[in-house]
Amino acid sequence: MDNIRFVIAVLKFEYDLLNSDKENYEKEFISMSEYEEDTIGQWLKIAKAKGDTENSDPILLELIVELHKKIDRLTSIVKGEERKLINLPNKDEINQIGFEHIKSDRELFEIGKEYYLRISMPVFPKREIPIIAKAISKDILEFIKIHQKDEKDWASYIMARERVMIREKRAKKDV
Repeated sequence: MDNIRFVIAVLKFEYDLLNSDKENYEKEFISMSEYEEDTIGQWLKIAKAKGDTENSDPILLELIVELHKKIDRLTSIVKGEERKLINLPNKDEINQIGFEHIKSDRELFEIGKEYYLRISMPVFPKREIPIIAKAISKDILEFIKIHQKDEKDWASYIMARERVMIREKRAKKDV
């Protein structure tokens, strides 16, 4: 555990022991990946693969796709088809994050037990990342399962946090 590199980041998360409702938690974990892979997302991936988006502004394209997804979500809400997530009984904050770990300032976990958690990510677009993790100490969870896209976004967030910490250290030295 001493060789785990953490960066400071305060994130909200919900969690529960995996065995308390393992089958439903695993179904939700899988469905959250499929939920992200909607029709507009699939279309965009195919268009990028074909090279049809070469002359498009990637940022503008991403914004339009996210607006389309938001309209789809609002339509689902109006039609009463909104997808509900399982209510997880425990809510807390993560204070430090690593590429495959999270750390709390409090002892929340039972060593060796597996947990299902959803972390609220402060990124665009805002979303929750589902993770299955195992407690390696009373305050540290190690990821067992995370979706590929979520893993990339998680790593990007960590790198962004590291850059912020480096800038803050440099600013303190200059003062």
